[in-house]
Amino acid sequence: MRVPGVLRWVAAGVTVLVTVASCGAPEISVAAPDRGTVGIALPTTKSARWISDGENMAQQFELLGYRTDLKYAEDDVKGQVAQIQEMIDAKVRALVIGAVDGGALKDVLAAAGAAQIPVIAYDRLIRDTPDVDYYASFDNFKVGVIQARYIVKKLGLPRAEGPFNVELFAGSPDDNNANFFFNGAMSVLRPYLRSGKLRVVSGETSFRDVATMRWDGAIAKTRMARLLRGPLAGEDLDAVLSPYDGLSRGILDAISADRGRDIPIVTGQDAELESVKLIASGKQAETVYKDTRELAKVAVQMTNSQLFGETPEVNDTKQYDNGVKVVPAFLLQPVDVDKVNYRRVLVDGGYFTAEQLSE
Repeated sequence: MRVPGVLRWVAAGVTVLVTVASCGAPEISVAAPDRGTVGIALPTTKSARWISDGENMAQQFELLGYRTDLKYAEDDVKGQVAQIQEMIDAKVRALVIGAVDGGALKDVLAAAGAAQIPVIAYDRLIRDTPDVDYYASFDNFKVGVIQARYIVKKLGLPRAEGPFNVELFAGSPDDNNANFFFNGAMSVLRPYLRSGKLRVVSGETSFRDVATMRWDGAIAKTRMARLLRGPLAGEDLDAVLSPYDGLSRGILDAISADRGRDIPIVTGQDAELESVKLIASGKQAETVYKDTRELAKVAVQMTNSQLFGETPEVNDTKQYDNGVKVVPAFLLQPVDVDKVNYRRVLVDGGYFTAEQLSE
């Protein structure tokens, strides 16, 4: 019996494998070239979506022939700076960064700029530096608009007389996206607050008052419990604007612990598995789905285009001023998901399996 042999040669940077089968007919496959290493620096593994983002980008880069150095900072700003510096020292060809603190990377990215390493800001805008080339994200203002419109729709505004009680939560003050989410939501809610149809019993309505550091669900739970014991004691609560599923679950935990209280409309974002289960059970009302598989594709293609001397595709050149420059961006569209459409959007769309939702 002849044992299949493997012949290998490299032409024009592409590795070609020729396998000689037992019948003598060659089987030819083309392996992607080695194009160097791309550094991927992401904020945390505490949120499932960041784990998926990292895995998706690494897989797609590797299909194009790049190696990847994927690191998570676990919400440690100094740790992320050190990780990025290590990547620069290792001479990565490009950096894709989901920042822990978008305003803390100026110095380390100056080193990247000096080394002519292109930088893609991933999902979170990197601020106060000229050394960021492109931004891949979703329409973050629209995310807030979607969440607020859901509240308006479910409360029957503007036809209902009201007043309805609502409390506001926002994301981390060191994440530029948090402002976009909040401002988008307030562009919808503010007219109803001014007319008195919506009422924030706590009086906490500014971004500074309602921001949640590091998007921490435990902090959101503590604040919600404080509101329930204090200004909301004896008051109905009709809706809670929450910008992210991790906060939504903390908020719902606090509300569930307040015996006898009805569950209000609670919004969310990121379509995390545990929150989708809560939507299916009727506890969390809504989440904004952002298909991060598509976002990973955008970031990978942006990076690959730059490394080949091409201009990446963008669709926004006005919104994202980082304090030094307007960063050209490609924005994907978010999708509103609730109990009515979660199976069609998330299961039929292949984001989750039916088995995952039933576990």
